[in-house]
Amino acid sequence: MSEPAKRDPGAPKFLQISIKDSEGREWSAVIAQAKDFSTGSVGYYASDKISNPVSGGRYQCSLSFTLIGSKPGK
Repeated sequence: MSEPAKRDPGAPKFLQISIKDSEGREWSAVIAQAKDFSTGSVGYYASDKISNPVSGGRYQCSLSFTLIGSKPGK
């Protein structure tokens, strides 16, 4: 795998993401870990199952954050 075109030296090892509805009720706090993607880009990734605090409905949640410009050149 190629080395990323750039990295963010000030990036933390993880991000804590709070998921809230339009009424401000928190559905979940998801942790996104730093990740080197198979494409060569770098960023963060999280995947979790979360519940609607009102109805109890369950959802699959996937989040990715990619550092713009980190994909190796072609």
